[in-house]
Amino acid sequence: MYYRRKVALFLFFASVIVSACTGQPGGTSVVSGFELDRYLGTWYEIARLDHRFERGLTDVTADYTLRDDGGVRVVNRGLSTKTDEWDEAIGKAYLIDSPEVGRLKVSFFGPFYGGYNILELDIENYQYALVAGPDRSYLWILARSPGLSETVVQSLVEKARRLDFPVDELIYVSHDMAKD
Repeated sequence: MYYRRKVALFLFFASVIVSACTGQPGGTSVVSGFELDRYLGTWYEIARLDHRFERGLTDVTADYTLRDDGGVRVVNRGLSTKTDEWDEAIGKAYLIDSPEVGRLKVSFFGPFYGGYNILELDIENYQYALVAGPDRSYLWILARSPGLSETVVQSLVEKARRLDFPVDELIYVSHDMAKD
């Protein structure tokens, strides 16, 4: 009996931890009217909050393609300023809610998933997006081209500020290789 209770408790806490990782920051909402097929393709990272897995990378892109199982193949790529070599991470993503909601779970490490929450999207043309992870320490501004108008960038930054993201810590990503 003790062993079963211990296993049940472990499974409960494991499920809470896993679901928290695929959650979204409190007080935020994701876009509706989302169309995955239109979101697929290459996105350029315009700005991000710093994390060890992207630290020192420039020219960062994310490429999304459809997988045979209905999920999304994710290829993140960036140029290391230390080694001057390309770093690449390949993962997978799946819609969490209905297909019309911009909320996915993404994994680069086996069975562990993180939240990918599209907080703002150019719903008409799919040219820019504001994306958050499961909490306020993950934030990205993405665009279909290496540059994005200052007006749009500032609008996305202001939205993130209103949602209590630490926008003063944003790193603006250069795309010098894309200009060659």
